[in-house]
Amino acid sequence: MQDKHVYEYAVIRFMPKVEREEFINVGVILFSKPLKFLDLKYQVNEKKLNAFDLVDIDKKGIEAYLNTWKLICEGGAKGGVIGEQDLPSRFRWLTATRSTLIQSSKVHPGLCIEEPEEILERLFEKYVL
Repeated sequence: MQDKHVYEYAVIRFMPKVEREEFINVGVILFSKPLKFLDLKYQVNEKKLNAFDLVDIDKKGIEAYLNTWKLICEGGAKGGVIGEQDLPSRFRWLTATRSTLIQSSKVHPGLCIEEPEEILERLFEKYVL
């Protein structure tokens, strides 16, 4: 029997009006320390954005912000100072509470026997698509 590995995930949200606490799920971030895995998957849905009827929504800006999160997950100089930190520190920084347009849900734990990429895909389909 394969060993189960602990993982943690959070749903990434776009919040156009932070004070109203309205949001659209735009991605999922998954971290597993034992598997040395940190990655995220995102998609900005134009139809959902249009539902907010905001004239000043910058889809390219949102995607650029999310791409920066992706670079931080990948690590290294492209992820800036945060990208240079270890996996747990990068995950904690990305999922820290903040009052910005892009936020994450609370962190949720899980156990897996399959590859973390498969879990990330399944969570993405469940919470974003």
